[in-house]
Amino acid sequence: MQLLVGDVVRNAAAAVPAKVACTHGDDALTYRQLDEDSNRVAHTLRGIGVGHGDRVAWWGDTSLEAMPLFAGVAKVGAVFAPVNARLSADEAAVVVGYARPRLVVADDAHAPMTEGWDLPRRSHAELHRATADARADPATEPALRETDPHVVFFTSGSTGRPKGVVLSHRASTLRAFPGGITGATTSMVCTFPLFHMAGWSMALNAWGAHRSVHYAPPEAEPVLRAVERHRATELYCIPAVWARVLDHGLGGFDLASLRTADTGTSATPPELIERIREALPDTITRVWYGSTEGGPGTKLLFEDLLRKPGSVGRPQPAVWVALEPGPEGDEVCVRSPYLMDGYFEHPDATAEALRDGWYHTGDLGVLDDEGFLSIVGRARELLRSGGETVAPGEVEAVLVSHPSVAEVAVVGVPDPKWGEVVCAVVVARAGTPPPDLDALRAHCDGRLAPFKRPRRLEMVAELPRTAATGQVQRTLLVERIVAGG
Repeated sequence: MQLLVGDVVRNAAAAVPAKVACTHGDDALTYRQLDEDSNRVAHTLRGIGVGHGDRVAWWGDTSLEAMPLFAGVAKVGAVFAPVNARLSADEAAVVVGYARPRLVVADDAHAPMTEGWDLPRRSHAELHRATADARADPATEPALRETDPHVVFFTSGSTGRPKGVVLSHRASTLRAFPGGITGATTSMVCTFPLFHMAGWSMALNAWGAHRSVHYAPPEAEPVLRAVERHRATELYCIPAVWARVLDHGLGGFDLASLRTADTGTSATPPELIERIREALPDTITRVWYGSTEGGPGTKLLFEDLLRKPGSVGRPQPAVWVALEPGPEGDEVCVRSPYLMDGYFEHPDATAEALRDGWYHTGDLGVLDDEGFLSIVGRARELLRSGGETVAPGEVEAVLVSHPSVAEVAVVGVPDPKWGEVVCAVVVARAGTPPPDLDALRAHCDGRLAPFKRPRRLEMVAELPRTAATGQVQRTLLVERIVAGG
């Protein structure tokens, strides 16, 4: 039996046709509607020359209009290629040009920005009109195999060149964990955008288990309203979104339906987990670690939250985790059936990332004596601020000589203007007044170029370190800063 994404939708429509598959705001699609609408899309695509192996680029914000397109592309054997909705027209043109799609589909907000692109294009409205009279009978591609590419997710390369993560039908279906550990009466709220792998993996997870997925923008009130309105049982937010939700407060919303309040993607501040537990004491919380390239990695179970603070847990089913020594520390490597096929037309990057069946994540990690993984940083710890490269160790060596600095860790904090800003996380020396940012910058005069000097200062009582080796957990520091911790 082949593991095909189109079959996930077909199976759910056959089993629970009237059940809601997905919602966004006031819009909803049942499984029957999703299946039939995606059949119409598939027949329409085939009629305009899109077939097995062709790429279809999609540029738009989260909406239910994207759902039949995603499933219809899979059914016809083409490859879905979502483009970041936040990109400018020029940036998107670079990504789309790299993908060389047979067709570009843009939502009505983005369609005007595609004018001038020398590619076949349709807006959502145009595609909807074209599919209105199309057949709704099953659409299949006899030549399609589970090892064929299903989707290309674009990431930014370190050189600015986009990289496309290619996932097969088999990998996409397996990543969804069809059936999961909960039943069809549960539902989840998803805050990930649909140009992100997790936005579609959560949909496939729900559809494989014949559940409902409810999309909400990653802001406090829409998330809380979605949980209340749909009596959702599962909510997953990255740390920064959880911080927004908790800062807003949960009062006035009926959240009694929630059973899980999960977080993760990387290191998660223990302080944030404590806040989640205090705010939602009737739920369980788990921490998940994974990536677009590697899929599911590790999971920290609820019973281990308190005794393994800062950890991302142990390997998930069918996942192997190992550490490979390197000049900057031990790199986390993952082997599983969920791995990407490689980077689209980027053989050098693929060869660097995939070696002997292992995906080299670029994360630095530590495994304790029970096999729990902690993420301590990145293998290539260089920061990029305003187009300039900064080595944290070089900055730390200067800052630690300041008389008021006992310990310091330099990290890059995301910034809309600079990309990243150099942030000094400082433990003050006992018996001295804590330094301010101006004093630290002045201390760098004649020692560091202006772009290497810290633009942000965070004072802490102590730096988070791994219990096993005492390494500073840089990734955890960044998560704490972003989450307001």
